[in-house]
Amino acid sequence: MNSSRQLNRSLGLGMVVVVCVANIIGSGVYKKIAPMAAELHSSGWVLICWVLGGIISLFGALSNAEVAGLLADTGGEYIYYQKIYNKFFAFIFGWSCFTVIETAAISSLAYIFSQSLNNIVHLPPVFSSMENFNIAGIFYPFEGFNIKLTAIVVILVFTWINTKGVKTGAGVSTFILALVFIGIFMIIIFGLSSTHANVGHVFEMKTTDSKPVTLSAIFASMLAAFWAYQGWAAVGYIGGEVKNAKRNMPLGIIIGVFIIITIYLLINTAYLSLLSVPQLEAIYKSQNSIAAVEAVKQFWGSSGVVFISVMICITTLSATHATIFSACRMYYAMAKEKLFFAPVSKLNKENVPAVSMWYQGIWACVLVLSGTFDQLTDMIIFAVFIYYGATALGVFVLRKKMPDAPRPYKVWGYPIIPGIVVLFSAVLFINTIIARPREAAIGMALMLTGVPLYFWFREKQENIVENLAA
Repeated sequence: MNSSRQLNRSLGLGMVVVVCVANIIGSGVYKKIAPMAAELHSSGWVLICWVLGGIISLFGALSNAEVAGLLADTGGEYIYYQKIYNKFFAFIFGWSCFTVIETAAISSLAYIFSQSLNNIVHLPPVFSSMENFNIAGIFYPFEGFNIKLTAIVVILVFTWINTKGVKTGAGVSTFILALVFIGIFMIIIFGLSSTHANVGHVFEMKTTDSKPVTLSAIFASMLAAFWAYQGWAAVGYIGGEVKNAKRNMPLGIIIGVFIIITIYLLINTAYLSLLSVPQLEAIYKSQNSIAAVEAVKQFWGSSGVVFISVMICITTLSATHATIFSACRMYYAMAKEKLFFAPVSKLNKENVPAVSMWYQGIWACVLVLSGTFDQLTDMIIFAVFIYYGATALGVFVLRKKMPDAPRPYKVWGYPIIPGIVVLFSAVLFINTIIARPREAAIGMALMLTGVPLYFWFREKQENIVENLAA
């Protein structure tokens, strides 16, 4: 145990920064400015919300780092919550990951891949005559079905590939991250220097509808921004493995998040200089367009569309693959504890939890049919911030429960920083219920289905123990 801890402590500041940046940048940087513009109707306010999202993400990451540093040898959040709260709360978290957080992330990534592919090859319409078919006026499963069907195929194919034990190597991951950076900086440089760019109107605070920006609109807009910042929680997993953690963890997180904030401000400035707020609103309403593609089209024409679409395809395919491969491990761990469906606890001949992957993959396909990319990501952020708040609250709980336990890193600004995350998470939770009632209701309903299931699994668990004792 000690040698392992010493080996893990060899990670330096650079690795913390790399882990932070690599886990954040994804599809949101290409897509999420459109729903933000539709919510705020002001380019200046869009940029402000990107900054606010970055600051809150930084505070949340710093809080997460203390908990992960303290419990680093015990596993991820599923195990953290058993230590902080109880098995019931830990189960509800794991169930939330299965029903909303991780599976909807897979659906969203596959969905935006399909949108990007459609910009390259123009997917033929499928069941277009059934686009208006709906369930209770909420779900339109056949709307944009060519995009949805492609996303479903991607999920099923990558699920099958992962059951064969295929992994993405570190070299491939590094190459893809480098490709993403090259693409982003090409958009920034060529976009801002383009004759089509109008940087002057980017920082205008006036709204296109001449109405004041409300606090509710700001929080609703930040749901979109937080999808782009999603991923910083993964940094906390190396909290107990970093050399000179008291310095390198917070410094690495701060540097990483500031790099992301800077990149997001630059690329969104480029978008806003090339596309007006009304244009972005139209992109959001169309659902099957991507802001980055439309921006690049302004200065590179059709060849630019192919370039950015291919880049988004590669990025999202990699992210879909990684999420499918890693997320199912939690459900496998839950099943091993008799707190999930029994078949999920089985490994195939490749020592892969294949059954868990198929459960995950099939449910992700159902979620693709349930809504659009933005609806899915709003569901994810609504759900995930409940647990970001719970982890920040865990800083207070663990300091009371385990006051003398060695902490490789203590959150700066305690109790203010974790307190802000707890308060913000509560406000975002309430505001989403008001501003996005459908997404909030669906997300909450899916999470709460875990309550009766927990007691059902526990009853089965107790029956097994009784039978063994007899």
